[in-house]
Amino acid sequence: MKTYKLVVPCHFGLEAVLKREIYDLGYEIEQVEDGRITFIGDAEAICRANIFLRTAERVLIQVGRFRATDFEELFQGIKSLAWEEYIPENGKFWVKKASSVKSKLFSPSDIQSVAKKAMVERMKYYYGTEWFSEDGAPYPVRIFLLKDEVMVTLDTSGDSLHKRGYRTMTSRAPLTETLAAALLLLTPWKADRILVDPFCGSGTFPIEAAMIAANIAPGMNREFTAEQWTNLIERSVWYECVREAQELINDDICVDIQGYDIDGEVVKAARENAKRAGVAHLIHFQQRPVAELKHSKKYGFIVTNPPYGERLEDKADLPELYRQIGEAYRGLDSWSMYLITSYEDAERYIGRKADKNRKIYNGMIKTYFYQFMGPKPPKRGNTRDERLRETEVVKER
Repeated sequence: MKTYKLVVPCHFGLEAVLKREIYDLGYEIEQVEDGRITFIGDAEAICRANIFLRTAERVLIQVGRFRATDFEELFQGIKSLAWEEYIPENGKFWVKKASSVKSKLFSPSDIQSVAKKAMVERMKYYYGTEWFSEDGAPYPVRIFLLKDEVMVTLDTSGDSLHKRGYRTMTSRAPLTETLAAALLLLTPWKADRILVDPFCGSGTFPIEAAMIAANIAPGMNREFTAEQWTNLIERSVWYECVREAQELINDDICVDIQGYDIDGEVVKAARENAKRAGVAHLIHFQQRPVAELKHSKKYGFIVTNPPYGERLEDKADLPELYRQIGEAYRGLDSWSMYLITSYEDAERYIGRKADKNRKIYNGMIKTYFYQFMGPKPPKRGNTRDERLRETEVVKER
């Protein structure tokens, strides 16, 4: 059984969450780097990683890794790789993206051009032809340079894995689905605890939470580039992995997940997104301002992405908005609150210093994930009333 080095990029600073996901799928991790993890897996692992991983941005096959400080070394390094083991004679191949950090070679377009020529030379020699029709399946290549080390990969995913397929409308500064899932998995929230997002926007936090609760694989309802690679992965492997995902769904679970927003049109769009994700029955959406956030239940969670003041004219409204967030939170007995924002005065106006704070980049925006911890709920059977009830039951017997 042929195995591959599979490279999965993720949001910088959230490698531990992805690492846990990969271990849970049963694979051996080879290397953890900033913003990506490498693990070993076979053809089935490529399918399962694309379908099941909630926090990975894409799944790449590492074709090779070498050092290059000039274009001749890059050309020879690319040419030495066994492209014929991955790309058939009629395959469509091109360098989709090249990135360079702290390296002597820094021009993406030149790196792409040289790499394509080197691939052609290697495949001309192997296939014994001077021309390639490239009318077959697509094989996009991604190249990363870091401190003159070149990593060459094939992209199995196509569109980024954050594109689950359910979100057609987004608000300003939207949270990607992968980042929302990672932030949820950073919290101690479980499906038996209430979760409220008072700035739900397009519904990403509630929808991802519902999918986690119902164990719905994030990649079940979309396509992947590698589905066309029948020379590497048989179609039946994809079908088996989708069948596995379908069998794991717990659609009858009882949850209390709520999403609010002050904009009625946004709430309507969030409901539509939830329908496409198959979790509309698990989420209650409502038009409501944060100032009206109240709840009788204890030990709940607020997980949210409030406005940052992306536009200059909106910044004046932020102090009052974050004061309202703080007031609403103080009125919720024993709740925890997790919010991601780029607003650096968030703690000041919320009126409390966060118990934990993690710096995270949302796209190119530097944000902070503020974590306000509430008390843990008592263990079942440990409260006085529950002990008394248990005693009464015993007496009746």
